[in-house]
Amino acid sequence: MKAMGHTTRSAMRRSGCCGGSAAGWRRLRRRRRCLLAALLTSAAAAVFLAFSRPFGTSIWFADPYAVPSSRRTADLSPSRPLPSREASHATEFVSKPNSSADSAATVVLSPLVAPSPSPNGDLDDTDSDYSSPDLKAAPLWTEVAANSTDTNVPPLFVEPLPSPFGNYDGTQVQSVSPEPKMLPLQPLVTVPLTLTDQQLIYAKGEIDRAPFVYDDPKLYAPVFRNVSVFKRSYELMESILKVYIYKDGSRPIFHRPELKGIYASEGWFMKLMHENKNFVVKDPNKAHLFYLPYSAHRLEQTLYVLNSHNIQPLMIFLRNYVNEISVKYPFWNRTGGADHFLVACHDWGPYTTKWHHELRRNTIKALCNADVSEGVFIRGKDVSLPETSIRNPRRPLRDIGGKPASQRTILAFFAGQMHGRVRPILLQYWSGRDENIKIYGPLPKGVARKMSYAEHMKSSKFCICPMGYEVNSPRIVEAIYYECVPVVIADNFVLPFEEVLDWHSFSVVIAEKDIANLKDILLRIPQSEYVTMQMNVKKLQKHFLWHAKPVKGQVKFVLFYRGTHGKLSKVRRTFRHVKRARGPAAAKDEVYGGRSQGGPTSIHRYHHLR
Repeated sequence: MKAMGHTTRSAMRRSGCCGGSAAGWRRLRRRRRCLLAALLTSAAAAVFLAFSRPFGTSIWFADPYAVPSSRRTADLSPSRPLPSREASHATEFVSKPNSSADSAATVVLSPLVAPSPSPNGDLDDTDSDYSSPDLKAAPLWTEVAANSTDTNVPPLFVEPLPSPFGNYDGTQVQSVSPEPKMLPLQPLVTVPLTLTDQQLIYAKGEIDRAPFVYDDPKLYAPVFRNVSVFKRSYELMESILKVYIYKDGSRPIFHRPELKGIYASEGWFMKLMHENKNFVVKDPNKAHLFYLPYSAHRLEQTLYVLNSHNIQPLMIFLRNYVNEISVKYPFWNRTGGADHFLVACHDWGPYTTKWHHELRRNTIKALCNADVSEGVFIRGKDVSLPETSIRNPRRPLRDIGGKPASQRTILAFFAGQMHGRVRPILLQYWSGRDENIKIYGPLPKGVARKMSYAEHMKSSKFCICPMGYEVNSPRIVEAIYYECVPVVIADNFVLPFEEVLDWHSFSVVIAEKDIANLKDILLRIPQSEYVTMQMNVKKLQKHFLWHAKPVKGQVKFVLFYRGTHGKLSKVRRTFRHVKRARGPAAAKDEVYGGRSQGGPTSIHRYHHLR
């Protein structure tokens, strides 16, 4: 090329072509590049055709998930349910015959190529594992000559890899051409829909068609995001939901609720669960959810060594407990723990789950410390539980209520220990700076003699609820108990039941960086809007109460609703799998109690609940 370029330039100089101008040289270089590009394209096409010709061009362009029409009857039988993506691409596959008149091309089915679900994968937001980068792109259908004339080529024995779920019943020995060689991967295993699966799919359909609620005396619509969906979901929860409580575990960590103190929410939930006869079942096969009945606070009291600053013994204990029940019972391994839930109000609750991957990523966690920045609490799957301080277990509703809006003379109030990063900043800006804003550390004795802590909250328009060492604070529930509008200052905090309740209608959320502007933010709220917010707090109060005997609408039931609603949000994906594999009519018939033709409906259990 270098010599040719030199010769061309010499000839042009001798002949005066292009006048020796720069434009002429540019035109020549463009023609040369076009010529080289054409030569390379022709060479690539020749190589492509040379390699593709022995197998026919259809193998390169055919849909790799297409199902040959000649084999549908045998390979789509109920005994071999196909994954949903293969079924959704069940289109005609027509192989091109060879040029020889007496030689016909045949299609040979190779084992299904699909990866096993990765235990480290997060499938919460994915619809199918086929989008995973772990899936190696390879055709599932190979086209070979049936009457091969090459007698020196031995047959290739294709055997699928063994599956931990049973023997794959595909063709064990097939005579094919040795090229292209393709190692089969482990087939994706499907399981039939259980009765509990069908019930959840039915419930999801009912929620999607929830009738409009415009006047319900028991539900105050302004405090809900969608009162119609909440009402219908609540009704279905009461009629369908069943929970199994594991008997394993010894006291005091298990089965011993603590009903007093700032971590009492987990204890009251455990107490009411053990006493409940409507939700709890003795047969785990009838359960939709499985409860891990331990107390995070009891775990800390029993295993933590004071001043050691080491919570690893707690993490190891919980990891071993989950491993034990996963070996003893089949229910955990069936879904990777995705239909199990725990309730923990202690600050260390989320951290104690970190040493068990499935417990941390899959299990539904009802946590008071709902901090999304820690990587444990997963928004949309886990539940933010209100932290409630109970002083007297025999009278948990003592001193409930407060003054009407017109008699609240204090603009904002806070008193408490200087825990965490936010409270010292709050004290620095507002302690003693304004008569209408009462900001203290621990409430001074002189002030407490004139007006108690509870009386301060009952007389304030806004109650400041800054985070402590963790994002959660019992002052949010205290403010609601005393009918004071809560002002939440905690970045990264997921508010309790945020997907159910409209917190903007009865609270104020302020970023930590805006503490200096606290008074301006509160004064910008018109009086009429404040009166509405304070009324909403009063109407909402009943949903945050713990009763000695279960009462419809209290925290436990709202928690059940939220946990069940999170699980039902995954059911839409399951219904899509059923529709792909069997068609819409068959899916609806199977889901709503009928028997459809063609064998039992199959779904990917791993995708169903993850």
